[in-house]
Amino acid sequence: MLEPSHNNELPAIPNKRYFTIGEASELCAVKPHVLRYWEQEFEQLADIKRRGNRRYYQRHDVLMIRQIRGLLYEQGFTIGGARQRLSSSEVRDESSQSKQIIRQMISELEDVLQLLRS
Repeated sequence: MLEPSHNNELPAIPNKRYFTIGEASELCAVKPHVLRYWEQEFEQLADIKRRGNRRYYQRHDVLMIRQIRGLLYEQGFTIGGARQRLSSSEVRDESSQSKQIIRQMISELEDVLQLLRS
């Protein structure tokens, strides 16, 4: 499975449409310059350039960054190996991302429930 175990330790992804490179960097625990490099290396990762040529990422991009991070940092893949793994398993990626989104939603709902109980 492509989901790295550290994803449970990363902060919850806020319910927003767009994230700046700084926000994506914090959510995925990687430096902004690493994200810029990964954009060149992974075709699955594409930021949106808006006002002033600033980078913005969508939720699915943040999930992809977390997957890439897991492959490189946790599972020990090289850039080429991670790229090949992602491209050869794009069908499974959707399932993996869906599971990650569901986990995220469960976490957010548990937080809401805890707030309601107090």
